[in-house]
Amino acid sequence: MIVVTGAAGFIGSCLVTRLNADNFNDIVVVDNFSISKKEPNLQGKRIKEYVDRMDFFNWLDKNYEEVEFIFHLGARTDTTEFNKEILDSLNLDYSKKVWMACCEYQIPLVYASSAATYGSGALGYDDDENIIHLLRPLNPYGDSKNEFDKWALAQTAKPFFWAGLKFFNVYGPNEYHKSRMASVVLHAYNQITQNGSLELFRSHNPDFADGEQKRDFIYIKDVLEVCYFLMHHRQNSGIYNLGTGKARTFLDLAFNTFTAMGKDINIDFKDTPADIRDNYQYFTEANMQKLRSIGYTRPFHSLEEGIKEYVQEYLIPNKYF
Repeated sequence: MIVVTGAAGFIGSCLVTRLNADNFNDIVVVDNFSISKKEPNLQGKRIKEYVDRMDFFNWLDKNYEEVEFIFHLGARTDTTEFNKEILDSLNLDYSKKVWMACCEYQIPLVYASSAATYGSGALGYDDDENIIHLLRPLNPYGDSKNEFDKWALAQTAKPFFWAGLKFFNVYGPNEYHKSRMASVVLHAYNQITQNGSLELFRSHNPDFADGEQKRDFIYIKDVLEVCYFLMHHRQNSGIYNLGTGKARTFLDLAFNTFTAMGKDINIDFKDTPADIRDNYQYFTEANMQKLRSIGYTRPFHSLEEGIKEYVQEYLIPNKYF
């Protein structure tokens, strides 16, 4: 059996589909299944058992001998969440319990970290474990992820294989439930559909023109292939970046979304919301050499390829993956 926590969410539900595609059908999905807007994410998938996240550790104590791998993707992912107790509970304490269970039962583990751990990027975007204790995230969500990375590295007891993945800006199908936290691609598609135009955040940094803010946007299917690779690789434990290694501007994203929709380009700019303006990242770009060095050779989708597929094969027909 393979366990996926956060399985009703964006990345988790897509991973279940990817596993099913290679006939991994004994999937145990773990989540809070009371959120109705996530229900379509798991419809039609081959799943062995649904386990509520609060019951998971009791379940694991009884079934660990059958579990061959855990993908721990469940977390509070709202970057505007400032309730430290919630973040400590769901992102830090829960993850520690998953880690310790994997140590006790010798289960390999891949868990979700985040590029939010890099903060302003003052120290760059290298997944060098020697600098993780120096990183200064810009929000409590990033702090919670970085605190777990630091905790994991400090442990003497570790799963026989483990990997933490610093996800950069992931976009793709099954993120429909994420509201404000959905990717810019989905927001752009919805705005263009409704208004025929798109608003992007104005730059409040003199080093960047409006729309020239850059992110490392990675298509969900590339994330899934890396997860699948690591499930079979089971060597070279550590923390890895997961982006494309190529930053692109929000204007690039906007132009490609209009083009994929067959619409004329019509872009306006608005002020970045005050509640995120001071902690806004103007540039992110993953150094992907570390993952490449352990044998991952697949190319990543370009922004053009990813947006075209997402828009035309999922958003326009309103399909899930």
